[in-house]
Amino acid sequence: MTDNGEHWERGLIEKLATAALKEQRRARLWGIFFKLLTFAYITVIILLAIDWKSGGEVSGKHTALVEVSGIIGPGTDASAERVTTALQAAFKDKNTQGVVVRINSPGGSPVQAQNIYEEMRRLRKKHPAIPLYAVVEDLCASGGYYVAAGADRIYVSKSSIVGSIGVRMDSFGVTGLMEKLGVERRLLTAGDNKGFLDPFLPVDERQKQHAQTLLEDIHQQFIGVVREGRGKRLKETPDMFSGLIWTGHKSLELGLADAYGSLDYVAREVVKAENIVDYTQKENIAEKFARRFGAGAASAIFELAIRQAPQLR
Repeated sequence: MTDNGEHWERGLIEKLATAALKEQRRARLWGIFFKLLTFAYITVIILLAIDWKSGGEVSGKHTALVEVSGIIGPGTDASAERVTTALQAAFKDKNTQGVVVRINSPGGSPVQAQNIYEEMRRLRKKHPAIPLYAVVEDLCASGGYYVAAGADRIYVSKSSIVGSIGVRMDSFGVTGLMEKLGVERRLLTAGDNKGFLDPFLPVDERQKQHAQTLLEDIHQQFIGVVREGRGKRLKETPDMFSGLIWTGHKSLELGLADAYGSLDYVAREVVKAENIVDYTQKENIAEKFARRFGAGAASAIFELAIRQAPQLR
């Protein structure tokens, strides 16, 4: 009995000790979890507060800057949503003496470019006392020039690339390759043209002509915008709307631009407000933090929860 009693007591003590160790480990891990959660929460609040403080109205007369950089399209830094929001804020500020749209873009979505152009024209009419200029850096092509056409004047560098007034639709065809590989395309559609320009099928001339008509329609809209924006300054040539590009020097001769000038030059000599304030809508610190670390943090928290789940049941 004594041996059995000692064995029973020892087993009980071992079980209690093991349970206590497990409980301590659970408490320690959950403590780390909540500390990380609290740290992340406080960090986001601080970053949001920093961004909020830096977003107030600017004191002192200044030239407002709005950047159009990179591809113009939804979800990009040069999306219509970001650019028009920046333009609205720039024109709304009572200390803005002039707005400069600085462009370095190869183009992009015609819809996005058109939205920016129309908002530029609307704001210009709404605020007739505030001039609107475009300053071209390296590249102002296609949709980039669509946007520039909405400015009162366009300033370039001699070596800037300007133009590409045209529209394109990219596709490919792999029917020959499929035949060599013995791959058969099986496409079911409801509607004769639902498989419009399918790259895995031979070109349908009727569909191709329809696509060409669409491109021509958009091209004419683009040409109309350039003529509207540039007016009598435009010296049209047979190649002007063919999609060709020119240097900034040549663009002056063609009336696609007005003068040489950088951002600093326009602010100082044209707007007469040397202080430049950037209204460009970029990812704030909180957004960058969430994008870069959000997925990793969520994964770590999920992994921690998974590890603990069997012990918490």
